[in-house]
Amino acid sequence: MDEGNEDEKLSNAINSCLELASQQEFKSISIPAIRSGIFRFPKYRCVKILVNETIKYLSQIENSNINIIEFCLLDKDTINEFQKEFDKLKQ
Repeated sequence: MDEGNEDEKLSNAINSCLELASQQEFKSISIPAIRSGIFRFPKYRCVKILVNETIKYLSQIENSNINIIEFCLLDKDTINEFQKEFDKLKQ
């Protein structure tokens, strides 16, 4: 944290994970809430980036075997942030 370009680094990380999963023809992938723990990256920013980049990636790729994307969450605060982000998408 505080090295600069944290949002961009996280966006690149999630896109790299999804791209690799697609290249390997994975049917599912499990992704942790990267940077939201020991790196103290604000959870709300982490969640927004992970969710939005995942949606963006999947909407842009024509053929992907990925049917399931699961986010691994270890604490209630992160779960709550994901719930808030998904509630926004429902609206």
